[in-house]
Amino acid sequence: MIARPDRKPLPRDFFDRPVLEVAPDLLGRVLLRTTPDGPIAVRLTEVEAYDGPNDPGSHAYRGRTPRNEVMFGPPGHVYVYFTYGMWFCMNLVCGPEGRASAVLLRAGEIVEGAELARKRRLSARYDRELAKGPARLATALGVDRALDGTDACASGETPLRILTGFPAPSDQVRNGPRTGVAGEGGDGDVHPWRFWVANDPTVSPYRAHVPRRRSS
Repeated sequence: MIARPDRKPLPRDFFDRPVLEVAPDLLGRVLLRTTPDGPIAVRLTEVEAYDGPNDPGSHAYRGRTPRNEVMFGPPGHVYVYFTYGMWFCMNLVCGPEGRASAVLLRAGEIVEGAELARKRRLSARYDRELAKGPARLATALGVDRALDGTDACASGETPLRILTGFPAPSDQVRNGPRTGVAGEGGDGDVHPWRFWVANDPTVSPYRAHVPRRRSS
C-alpha cells in the first residue's frame, strides 16, 4: 500500500538546516505519537526556535550538560526536558551534529487519537485546548523524559515521527517574541523566533516572562 503524500515521514536532511529555516517550515507538519493504546497525531501550529551558542534563551547557550546532551547530537532527534518541577516539553534537534539548536513544539491540533488525548488532558474544556501550549502538547501525547533522544527520522517502528502533512502557506505564518523567555532572549526585536499559524484557535496566547518569586 502506498502512503499518502502527507503521511510520509520527513527525512533527516529536513532537520539538517539552520533552525530559523526549520522552525517555520514545521508549521502544518504532523507529529505522530505511537502508543500501546493507539496512535495520536497533532498538526503543528506554533513553534519556537532556539539557536544554541548564539541564543541566550537556549538551554545550550552555556555549553553541553547532561540535560541538553541530545541537542548536540544528530538532527531529527527529540529533546525532552522537565520544567517547573511539573511538566515536560519537547523539541526537535536541528542543524549539523555538534552544534546545538532545536525547535520547541508549542501547540497544535489533535487530528488523530483525540479520545486518547482527552484521557490525558481531563482539564481541557474543548478539543482545541488539548495541545495548546508546550506542556499540554507533551501531556496529550504522553511524552516524558523516557523519550528524550528518540530518533524521529528512524526507519521502522519509532514512538515519535514527523510526517509531511500540509505545510502552512507562507502568508499565514506569523512571528514574534518567544513566550516566557527572560532577558535578551525574550527581546522580540532581537529574537522574534516564535512562529505560528495566523488565526488558528489552537495557538497559545503570548505571555512575557514573569520572574518567579523566591520563597522566604
